[in-house]
Amino acid sequence: MLLENKTAIVYGGGGAMGGAFARAFAAEGARVYLAGRTAAKLERVAADITAAGGWASTAVVDAYDAESVAGHVASVEGPIDICCNAVSVRETQDVALTAMSVEDFVRPVEDAARTNFVTATAAARRMTAQGSGVILMLSSSAARESGFEMGGFSLACAAIECLTRSLAGEIGKYGVRVVALRPNFTPQTHPEWVNPDDGSLQHLIDGTALGRLPELNEVARTAAFAVSDHAGAMTGAVLNLTCGAIVD
Repeated sequence: MLLENKTAIVYGGGGAMGGAFARAFAAEGARVYLAGRTAAKLERVAADITAAGGWASTAVVDAYDAESVAGHVASVEGPIDICCNAVSVRETQDVALTAMSVEDFVRPVEDAARTNFVTATAAARRMTAQGSGVILMLSSSAARESGFEMGGFSLACAAIECLTRSLAGEIGKYGVRVVALRPNFTPQTHPEWVNPDDGSLQHLIDGTALGRLPELNEVARTAAFAVSDHAGAMTGAVLNLTCGAIVD
């Protein structure tokens, strides 16, 4: 198992992406602390993990609030090996930048910067003291795309990637790694938006080298690899999971 005897915190652990990360971490042997705003969603993910023979606990935590996160981090016993932020941000899309309000543009940027800074630095303080650990952030292809009317979400994702590099450079000397994932739109995260027969995703599919969009389990399994010792030489990196929509 990639993560045997590891302890992982997943903020936004009740969401589609965060839940998938948590299940993947647990399947690889990690003890998973699920944190988020909605207890019922967290409990559903925890039930899946325990039913599969894993270990999970839940806590209602506001990942935008520094005191809430600091209290949660302090409650985790022993070393914290992995801290993952999969918290969603409030965003306005399908509106041209020239027609968007300042508030709608700035909101996702502020949200992404706040929650990722709060969770990453809280974990980093524990990890630098213990001399090890991995911090995982979640970006998207929007960080590098143009012309898709993504509003401030594009800048929000670019900010996450910038924070990944900046923090990695500061805390690497203490043995702590910082990485991010950059998936393309992953249909399983928003099944309510997707009708496979209406062609609404075809423009996204046509823009990929592989002729498809990423699967949720692919993203989650890559997350498990990225936070494992197998990726121990990787830090300050953004893993490209766009199916070739973005070519590095």
